[in-house]
Amino acid sequence: MKYGIGIALALIGYFLLTNIVGLHKYPILSALNGVIIGAGIFFALKSYKANSAVFKYQDGFTLGLFTGGLASILFGAFMACYIFWVDTQFAEAILDSWNLNFNKGSLILIISLIIMGFSTTFVLTLAFMQLLKESWNPKH
Repeated sequence: MKYGIGIALALIGYFLLTNIVGLHKYPILSALNGVIIGAGIFFALKSYKANSAVFKYQDGFTLGLFTGGLASILFGAFMACYIFWVDTQFAEAILDSWNLNFNKGSLILIISLIIMGFSTTFVLTLAFMQLLKESWNPKH
């Protein structure tokens, strides 16, 4: 839980930093969110592996999904509060840059954000588990 909350706080801090600088309306800068999520999941898995006598693949995979999922939900909740209460024009500015031809609501942005967070979590957890899993190869 501490890594999931830490990832969410780092994502919120990064967003607020880009907001202060005035770059928060450029969706390409959200690519760094994947790096932040990846670093948090990686450190959560390394910590679990170091403190565990037996590192099972399914336990590590579950931990990675939980950590990234928690961070995605917390960050999504923060963004929902920001979009609906703080800066109501933010969602329109982002959605206008996507060139969509249908009724644009703020909810589609929140849903997209959470789906991207979960998909990033899933892919990065799979990748990190390949690095951290115990080898079945016999040692000579």
